[in-house]
Amino acid sequence: MNNLRNISQIIEPQYAIEGAGVKLRRSIAPRVSNEFDPFLLFDHFAFNDPLEGPLRGFPTHPHRGIETVTYMLEGATAHRDSLGNEGVIGPGDVQWMSAGRGILHEEMPRRGVSGTIYGFQLWVNLPSHLKMSEPRYQEVNAATIPTYEKDGVKIRIVAGTVDGVSGPVVDIAAAPLYMDVQIGPDQEWTHATPAGHTVIAYVFEGEGVFSGETVESVKMLKYADGDHITVKTENNPVRFMLMAGAPFKEPIVPYGPFVMNTVEEIQQTLRELRNGTFIK
Repeated sequence: MNNLRNISQIIEPQYAIEGAGVKLRRSIAPRVSNEFDPFLLFDHFAFNDPLEGPLRGFPTHPHRGIETVTYMLEGATAHRDSLGNEGVIGPGDVQWMSAGRGILHEEMPRRGVSGTIYGFQLWVNLPSHLKMSEPRYQEVNAATIPTYEKDGVKIRIVAGTVDGVSGPVVDIAAAPLYMDVQIGPDQEWTHATPAGHTVIAYVFEGEGVFSGETVESVKMLKYADGDHITVKTENNPVRFMLMAGAPFKEPIVPYGPFVMNTVEEIQQTLRELRNGTFIK
């Protein structure tokens, strides 16, 4: 490890309204330029303002060509879909859904004991040869997510490996790393990342020095290429989501909840939705 990844971009999340009026902070949205390949979208959602009125969520909607990853910190999300799956994603749980050729699902939030709802949604692209694959889920219960702890560093590992400890999510085309990292005050952490992979970090609590640059929450960081990252803390702790994955380097055409490789594939998807053949 002799090639430190520097920060190439610091992104200020923007507020957006999605679903049935859900307010969230968005750092990445699907774009043709695909500069975060294989990552397409990252949302930070919270329903904690009583003025927002009754809880709204994401009524039944379709997906095709992507994987959606929901990670709850507080509260819960009830979900059900066109395959007959239903369940509740609670605090610390993760749902990794590969929409493949198509799924219709709904996600409805529920407040936790403290009255709050808080979590993240990540979209990961699928390569062209898997875009029309069978939909599938990896439901990951909080208790099955390993926690690595050493020298003031605490990491929940959803996907990827830290010092021989591996997360439960496997067999994902992008070979992703997806981790919730907490670093106490006055600590330093170094982590190897495969050269050529896209690496992003979402800093959502505290502040830290990322590759020599001081970053306060709430920010999304994109790293330049290299083979490792370093994060140092001074007086404050920091908490961030760390994500890495192999880019597919294919053209994409995003259209709402669909991300395909060509305009024709999007048109075909819309035709199927209209004539009722979207769900096989």
